Amino acid sequence: MAIEIAKAKPVAPPDSTPVDPAYLKIRDLIYRISGIYYSEEKHYLLKSRCERRMAALRVTSAPEYFEHLTIRGNRDAELRLLLNEITIGETYMFRHPAQLEALRNVILPSILQAKGLISLKRLRFWCAGCSTGEEPHTLAMFLLEEKDKLLAGWSFEILATDLNDNSLEAARAGIYGEYALRNTSDAMRRKYFKDVGNQKLQGNDLLKAPIRFERINLSDDSKMLFQKGMDVIFCCNVLIYFDLASKRRVVQHFYSNLLPGGYLFLGNAESLFQVDDSFRLVHFAGVTAYLKPTAALAGGGKK
Repeated sequence: MAIEIAKAKPVAPPDSTPVDPAYLKIRDLIYRISGIYYSEEKHYLLKSRCERRMAALRVTSAPEYFEHLTIRGNRDAELRLLLNEITIGETYMFRHPAQLEALRNVILPSILQAKGLISLKRLRFWCAGCSTGEEPHTLAMFLLEEKDKLLAGWSFEILATDLNDNSLEAARAGIYGEYALRNTSDAMRRKYFKDVGNQKLQGNDLLKAPIRFERINLSDDSKMLFQKGMDVIFCCNVLIYFDLASKRRVVQHFYSNLLPGGYLFLGNAESLFQVDDSFRLVHFAGVTAYLKPTAALAGGGKK
């Protein structure tokens, strides 16, 4: 999934006008809640997102809007609405085929062999920052295609999470147009989707069955502590909007939630350099991933 600072209409670039201190307070509030940080050159984007919500509330000043986010009775609901404005997903099916090949050829055989020794024939995957659902639906198609081959005798489940309520609503509906499906074969479309008109396809019950969608803020330690027992975590193009301290906290949770021998996938332009050295970087054809070592391989890292 890719979380991006929301893009709707072109926004005027920053100028020399002093920033209202209330916007800085809003920026810091967003950071404390979500880990998303607006640097100085992005303040104009934050201002434009806030102004949308201010218009909806008929609020005329940033200080008054800050009150809506902090002391008014609607503060929790308004903060969620603002987070929906500033985060938006942009992705499509089968965006990272090299990840799927690494799963098929190396990662899953390794995990199946290790877990087969303890007769636990269940796999758990987590798409963290799932946006409108293209990534978990892609993963579900891949796994369903392997259920009578590589995964014969195994069950699997996919946890798909995001911060944005609107994105999660779209993900649960599973209705997509040609842009999202452009890399999806005709055979996959026929097998896993149904035509709902207006040149849209909707995922069928077979496709949706393995996926559970849930709203999780990656900066919410109380929620992150309870996502244990994962075999593979995908968090692609999400952490690029976090500062170093927030990245470290989230990645530590990922490490804790992965089973030994599990893998973390990030976006192609992301890395854990100077973020966390507990994982082992593994190179596959066309992609890299991060392995949580088993006790036998951990060496000086975390166990």
